[in-house]
Amino acid sequence: MRDADCDVEINFDGLVGPTHNYAGLSLGNLASARNRDAVARPRDAALQGIGKMRKLAAMGLPQGVLPPHERPNMAWLHALGFSGSDQHVWERAWRDEQGMARAMLAASPMWAANAGTISPSADCGDGRLHASVANLQTMLHRMLEAEQTERTLRRLMPDEDRFAVHAALAPHDALSDEGAANHMRMHGGAAGIEIFVYDRTAEERHAGFPARQTLEACRAVARRHALDPARTIFARQSPEAINAGAFHNDVVAVAHEQVLFHHEHAFADKAALYSQIREKAQGLFEPVFVEVAASDVSLDDAVSSYLFNSQLVREPGAASLTLIAPTEVRENNKTAAIAAQLSGAIGRVEFVEVRESMRNGGGPACLRLRVSMNGAERAAMRQGFLLTDALADQLEAWVRKHYREEIAPADLADPALFLETRIALDDLTRILPLGGDFYPFQRS
Repeated sequence: MRDADCDVEINFDGLVGPTHNYAGLSLGNLASARNRDAVARPRDAALQGIGKMRKLAAMGLPQGVLPPHERPNMAWLHALGFSGSDQHVWERAWRDEQGMARAMLAASPMWAANAGTISPSADCGDGRLHASVANLQTMLHRMLEAEQTERTLRRLMPDEDRFAVHAALAPHDALSDEGAANHMRMHGGAAGIEIFVYDRTAEERHAGFPARQTLEACRAVARRHALDPARTIFARQSPEAINAGAFHNDVVAVAHEQVLFHHEHAFADKAALYSQIREKAQGLFEPVFVEVAASDVSLDDAVSSYLFNSQLVREPGAASLTLIAPTEVRENNKTAAIAAQLSGAIGRVEFVEVRESMRNGGGPACLRLRVSMNGAERAAMRQGFLLTDALADQLEAWVRKHYREEIAPADLADPALFLETRIALDDLTRILPLGGDFYPFQRS
């Protein structure tokens, strides 16, 4: 039984939105590009996500839910000079600026690992839990997310004596920030070390796929969170991994408690990172490194299977960690062999079906934002966001009522789609504790 005052990690998963589609918007995300203009199945996608949440909750792990964003983002279309009724705006936008219109429809907020960077109060100098919203400025369809993400986190964590929610950094190339997908934390039960993984500095340009995280953004977030430099690390991601399709660090590495599980080519200087972790972990915990050699699993196999875009969790009472991996890991001979051989620090593997998300480039780890809270913080957070069987039943019924079974590219032009989405989201605000003014359309 957990002590009421100890930190407990809660995985808050993003609900897949009703406009889930395959527009191929994310340069450097190979699955996104490969499935561009395929027929998507929004209902299945959302139910798969809820199924993953149910599975973790059934394992005894605290599981939370974050709401989808309003799509299309009509405020942005109005800012682009479109006017008139929402239906007229959408028809004109689709006709005149289809690339922009498709960006406005992206259901990408489902990947809550990009919502922001979270530092638990045990690590922060002012004793508060800090959350910095990610600006996601590299990709237009993701840059649109910051405003609602901030609103969501403020609803979830309203007590400013215990929580500090920071707005996104200015959306500039020098401060490019992708949130928790490029951030890891290792600990031994209390204060830990925080590892920020960057792709480039503000002055550098990366040949090949976009390098989405700058060192300057990492440092800014660490300062905002009042992190102790003695327990903070800035590590560079391997350019080789980025160019292989690891557009975020969490495609090639994942950490939990004392364990870092990663691909051989995840980091530009693995030896230096190991040395820093050992040095900064002294007196806190003994780090464990679980490396997968490139000779056993190539970067191509790691990216296509998302072996490392898995969740590491500790089930109540377990002596070792459990890897929550996508079924694609089991379907790839190389990664299946690694999963079968895991032992010691990572004792077993559980598989989850999130195929609709995987086809758009997001695995189990992409779908969740990790938030460690102590007992007082859990009591202070807004109640109603944690998954129960009853809430899962409600959400599944809501999805079956409102979501389309399929969305083909031609369906995106239909104004009825965004009208259906508004009805669905308005209904959701009566299931989750969001209030009747949460979405912009509710206030117009």
